[in-house]
Amino acid sequence: MAEQADAHFLDAVKNRLVAGPVRDLGPHLTADRALALFDAQLRSRHLDLAARWLRAQGAGWYTIGSSGHEGNAAVAAALRPTDPALLHYRSGGFYLERARQVPGTDPVGDVLLGLVAAVEEPIAGGRHKVWGHPDLAVIPQTSTIASHLPRALGVAFAIERGHRIGVPGEWPSDAVAVASFGDASASHSTATGAINAAIQVGYRGLPLPLLLVCEDNGIGISVPTPAGWIAHAYGSRPGLHYVAADGLDLADAVRGATEAAEWVRTHRRPAFLHLRTVRLMGHAGSDVESSYRRPADIAADLARDPLLGTAQLLVDAGAATPTEVLDRYESVRAEVMDRAAGMLGRRTLGSAAEVMTPLAPRRPAEVARVAAAGAGTADPAPLTVAQSINRALRDVLATHPGALVFGEDVAVKGGVYGVTRGLVAAAGSTRVFDTLLDEQTILGLALGAGVSGLLPIPEIQYLAYLHNAEDQLRGEAASLQFFSNGRFRNPMVVRIASYGYQKGFGGHFHNDDAIGVLRDIPGLVIASPGRPDDAAAMLRTCAAAAAVDGSVCAFLEPIALYHTRDLHTDGDGEWLAPYPGPEQHVPIGRARSYGDGLDLTIVTWANGLHLSLRAAAELAAEGVRARVLDLRWLAPLPVADLLDAATATGRVLVVDETRRSGGVSEGVLAELVDAGFTGRMARVTSADSFVPLGDAALSVLVSQADVVAAARAVLEA
Repeated sequence: MAEQADAHFLDAVKNRLVAGPVRDLGPHLTADRALALFDAQLRSRHLDLAARWLRAQGAGWYTIGSSGHEGNAAVAAALRPTDPALLHYRSGGFYLERARQVPGTDPVGDVLLGLVAAVEEPIAGGRHKVWGHPDLAVIPQTSTIASHLPRALGVAFAIERGHRIGVPGEWPSDAVAVASFGDASASHSTATGAINAAIQVGYRGLPLPLLLVCEDNGIGISVPTPAGWIAHAYGSRPGLHYVAADGLDLADAVRGATEAAEWVRTHRRPAFLHLRTVRLMGHAGSDVESSYRRPADIAADLARDPLLGTAQLLVDAGAATPTEVLDRYESVRAEVMDRAAGMLGRRTLGSAAEVMTPLAPRRPAEVARVAAAGAGTADPAPLTVAQSINRALRDVLATHPGALVFGEDVAVKGGVYGVTRGLVAAAGSTRVFDTLLDEQTILGLALGAGVSGLLPIPEIQYLAYLHNAEDQLRGEAASLQFFSNGRFRNPMVVRIASYGYQKGFGGHFHNDDAIGVLRDIPGLVIASPGRPDDAAAMLRTCAAAAAVDGSVCAFLEPIALYHTRDLHTDGDGEWLAPYPGPEQHVPIGRARSYGDGLDLTIVTWANGLHLSLRAAAELAAEGVRARVLDLRWLAPLPVADLLDAATATGRVLVVDETRRSGGVSEGVLAELVDAGFTGRMARVTSADSFVPLGDAALSVLVSQADVVAAARAVLEA
């Protein structure tokens, strides 16, 4: 396919390209600018050809190209190099044109180094081929299904919000965020949700300078997009300014891109640029397009090659002759292929440690310093978990000027459980605000705010609701530092009301205990406090880690313990705790021990801590001296503290309120085995079941009686 596109261009220019009527380039395009854009298009095309050549040499690892989409160079020409860009994977023309606007950059070298996965590659360091560069304001994306659009929404929102709260962040106040995607991806729920949210934000009168660019080549791998679908779906949406342009005609592409970009920059509202393109050379190098497309359709696309369109434009405008077009084409080929040959033998990543270096940097001493320097003071008045979290959020907002608290019902109502009550009065509606009911949008706002220099603290109303949007954590948030070699980061603390045991209110969607989907996300910090004092200190730690290291933290709040006051008997007040001062720091990955018994170690967290302390008291009445270890952090696990506690008694019971399959106890026991612990080990867990309504929930959730029975079994084994 690559040879076919190359040969067709050469034949068409040699044998069929003749000057037509003199072409008016329009008000936005001069002959010199057209030649510069043609150079960007040519380099993009020859980088695609070089990618196929490198693959044939066994040295290249990425062959999804931009051929047929080179018209997106016009979008870069219509924007400023300081406008944040989140790009579709067929964005070679855009990237090369943007780099042309920034002296000292080497886009051809960047792309080639990425193709061979060289450690010298300046954005991902050999971890992936992405379009990205901090000097170009191009935020790297690995998305193939528009999963970057919620982040793009967040970036556009953060441009305005950051300046409004006095924390300008990364982008100029008049910047425009641009996000490009394909016609097939435009039907994905992530895209439709993000675009719907963008329209609603504008409808509410809030500024959102977002340019959405749909590069419509009419096919998604092998599945055609119905003709006219994109215009039908997005061409007449109220609140979404629509501009259509022909990406195969450089003058029209520049006209449409300029109109759309200027409209967004002026009106601070979203616009949709529908850029018609073709796909040449198949989906990727391994794609045999002839197996699912008719020869006539492939030939028709070759005839619509945007490079031929630009060549005809230049000839008609008198800016070049056919011979000069060919000379330019071959000169760029020689330049790119010479540099591609120089990529052979470049060093690639050689060890797991090297691969993982940027994944989740940890500077615990600096995190401790920032946490200890925060606002707030210790208060001896006893508080509940909900009250402690509320107080800690106030202190975090006071400590970090760029901190934002947002989610469903968090502002006016103060949260379903009152956890955020009063925060909007304390910090203002620009920093504490309600969102629409869409978890993808909530996390997308956080992604965009974080990469823009703010400190987002989004709330997911219930753990079960997170699963609608979990890829925004897995595929976007946790991967950004990895795929940018630490050049970009999106710090955030995601508060999630979690777990079961609610009294008088329940059902699966309000009592979810499935967190296995979080524990296997590389680099994600998972905090799971049970006690009020730990909840406050750990929240401050997460905020400090986000600010210092760019950490992505999931903060799991046990709903059933929000307002719990008692531990053993009604009125004892033993679940209340004083509010800790900022100097009372809880490091990531450190557990907390209760008691010094030598008969049994009970390992648990969150609701399990409440159950286990009650069970330990019941066992004590039988003469059993147990200690309870609260893990507090589920990722990374506090392995050193776990081993110390296990070794102290030689017997371990893990009390796991999550499910038996995929639950946290599996990882805890595996760590003990891996460390060579030879004592007795057992676990007691909730069932592999959804949580039903009412008292039936108690039949599938681990209980105090279950813990006592399991403890006796371990002691008798």
